[in-house]
Amino acid sequence: MNQQELTRLLESLVAGQVSVADTVDRLKQLPFEDLGIAQIDHHRELRQGVPEVILGESKSLEQLNIILGAMAKKERNILVTRLDSEKATALCNHFPDGEYDSVARTFCLVKQKITVSGQGKILVICAGTSDLPVAREAVITAQMLGNEVEELIDVGVAGIHRLLARQEQLRSAAVLIVVAGMEGALPSVIGGLVEKPVIAVPTSVGYGAAFAGVAALLGMLNSCASGVTVVNIDNGFGAAFAANRINRKRS
Repeated sequence: MNQQELTRLLESLVAGQVSVADTVDRLKQLPFEDLGIAQIDHHRELRQGVPEVILGESKSLEQLNIILGAMAKKERNILVTRLDSEKATALCNHFPDGEYDSVARTFCLVKQKITVSGQGKILVICAGTSDLPVAREAVITAQMLGNEVEELIDVGVAGIHRLLARQEQLRSAAVLIVVAGMEGALPSVIGGLVEKPVIAVPTSVGYGAAFAGVAALLGMLNSCASGVTVVNIDNGFGAAFAANRINRKRS
């Protein structure tokens, strides 16, 4: 239940259009629903403006079916991240309206029309095609949260002219998510070109001394471009969630 639905319910109660018993029935599973294997936070959208998101990694197919089934009954839009193709195929059979993105490893079940509520565009930039899975996770998450999103792919510092040719696109974004592995230099470059918030995402892409993303993480944390914010390694979801909060329209 979100703020608009709660407001309509209470207005209907005051107007005598619904009974007290019906209202209590609608509210009785707030703030959470105990499923035994999970406790679904139905109150989260009311508190944070965004429903709970499911991390698919390490959950069994049976657990995912139970959790998604409970959330789908509430007519909420559902996003599952870090989902492998085997479990995704089974979920698509169980929830035929769902859509799986094999690059991002995300499963989306849209029960309500997604309306754009952001103030401007979120631009997701990845240094190389190898970084695309993390970048695409950010794209889909930001879209599910109600943002207009653009992608800019394979514009890393090894060929900086590719990035410099897109400066108008960089400046037009309200928030920029920059995804890079190896030495993680791209967010610093972009942070020096724009005045908008830059969220850096280190990826685990790289050879031995990249240390599975630690080199990129440290490089981004030590950025000489002021104001660059850094999330965890491979955390496209976290970057998009932060970008959504920055970009959200305030009433």
